[in-house]
Amino acid sequence: MRIYMQTRSEDSGPLRFYQLSLQQDLLGGWTLYREWGNQGARSSMKREIYLDRDSAISAFEKARDSQVRRGFRVVFSQGLENPHAH
Repeated sequence: MRIYMQTRSEDSGPLRFYQLSLQQDLLGGWTLYREWGNQGARSSMKREIYLDRDSAISAFEKARDSQVRRGFRVVFSQGLENPHAH
């Protein structure tokens, strides 16, 4: 699962992005990657590990919904039935 979102501040500042990616590892665990920053600049990344799929998907959806509330819009999604659901 992957989703890419963008927003621009009201003062027409730099375009900001937020990306979420959820991947299963070889041992059956799940890793949620979060990456964010200003477009064209150095970004930040955080990795979270989950033991089961349901917990990982719940964290993915919570992070997505939080960013949508902050004004981010979905630009690209992959592996999601309804990327705008929140």
